[in-house]
Amino acid sequence: MKPHIALITARAARGLDEDMPPLERALREAGAQVSIADWDDDGIDWSDFDIALLRSTWDYAERVAEFLDRAHRVSERTRLLNPLAVIRWNTDKHYLAELSRAGVPVVPSAFVEPKDDAEAALATFFDVYPDAGEFVVKPCVGAGSRDAQRHWREDREHAITHVRRLLDARRGVLLQPYLHSVDEHGETALLFFDGEFSHAIRKGPMLRSDTTLTGGLFVTEEITPREASQREIEIARQALTAMPFPQPLLYARVDLIRDADGSPRLLELELTEPSVFLDHAKGAAERFARAIVQRASA
Repeated sequence: MKPHIALITARAARGLDEDMPPLERALREAGAQVSIADWDDDGIDWSDFDIALLRSTWDYAERVAEFLDRAHRVSERTRLLNPLAVIRWNTDKHYLAELSRAGVPVVPSAFVEPKDDAEAALATFFDVYPDAGEFVVKPCVGAGSRDAQRHWREDREHAITHVRRLLDARRGVLLQPYLHSVDEHGETALLFFDGEFSHAIRKGPMLRSDTTLTGGLFVTEEITPREASQREIEIARQALTAMPFPQPLLYARVDLIRDADGSPRLLELELTEPSVFLDHAKGAAERFARAIVQRASA
């Protein structure tokens, strides 16, 4: 009997997920039945599926409580991948502090909580990072670089306004020094399927100092294939090993950037709804599909 796989998206993301067509095709070729489902569709009986696979649920950030509640209900009726505990942990970027404490080289990060004062928090951040001429403000719960922006240290009032807006919406805030190596080198995203390294891509710099906040689901990305260095693969594996969950996960994307010394640092660990750039590496869709079907048969 063919395993029935739900590829979970969002209404607003339909037609925008470039991974969906190659993954659906590869899954069908691997012998699976496939349905594409919106995460907030009340008419779906999730027990109809052998696996519910989170893919492009990119509108969840402003509805995170609803999203996690729905994920909980789905996990009670079928196998949700990645699992619910991973999703709960990964949707809030406070996990970066946990990984840093575990010894993973993480981009320097400071957190501002909704109860905190924005101006005082920024003053503390500037004291801790006196060389941060530019820095990034982003929500702790966010997707697609929405509500993330790069600020100049001298333009403190603009940054305070940005932080306050997020805090007033009861959203935690992440502050990070802007690492200028990304302007030339970009980001390296490493993709793992069932614990095995599959491929890597380069993302061009996304937060330019002259841009405003995006009004769409995500910031437009400049993607090209990249050969990951051995050190980048080592750091990626270190980050995955440091997670407080059984290994391996079905899918993981590890986003790295270089510091001033050229050493890789973890920017984000994407375990919930990441693009996996299947069209940028030969055989990637087939590798992912095989891993999914194997999980369905286990």
